[in-house]
Amino acid sequence: MKNSLRRLSLSIAVAACASIAQAQTPTGKSLQLSAGMHLIQAEVAATQAQREQGLMYREKMPANAGMLFVFSNPSTQCMWMKNTPLPLSVAFIDADGKIVNIEDMQPHTLDSHCSTKTVPVRYALEMHLGWFSQRHIKPGMAIGNLPAAR
Repeated sequence: MKNSLRRLSLSIAVAACASIAQAQTPTGKSLQLSAGMHLIQAEVAATQAQREQGLMYREKMPANAGMLFVFSNPSTQCMWMKNTPLPLSVAFIDADGKIVNIEDMQPHTLDSHCSTKTVPVRYALEMHLGWFSQRHIKPGMAIGNLPAAR
């Protein structure tokens, strides 16, 4: 009985570790974007499941890396930070690649950070908190090499 409980506990611990590791492993394809002279290595979240997972449970990310959310229909989009330990900034981008607005987001919050309602967006690009402001990237500027939406 004692050995059975130990094996069960070990199995649960292994499954939990595997689940956390899987959540921290990039699953989408990656591409290189540009913001002026700055290059970004962006993991693409194009499916509903990928967008729902986002950067949740990620504890680290390279300096010029981020996640590009691709939406099939341009509209107002909102992001939150549930289960996301990294502080992030998000740029909402229209179908032409122009940044509409940029919002800063704090870890593990449920606050909604939305694109402005006046311009529908096709993309959202999450980067480390302050990445855009530190590089003087502002609304109206373009993000290059965005994928075509499906």
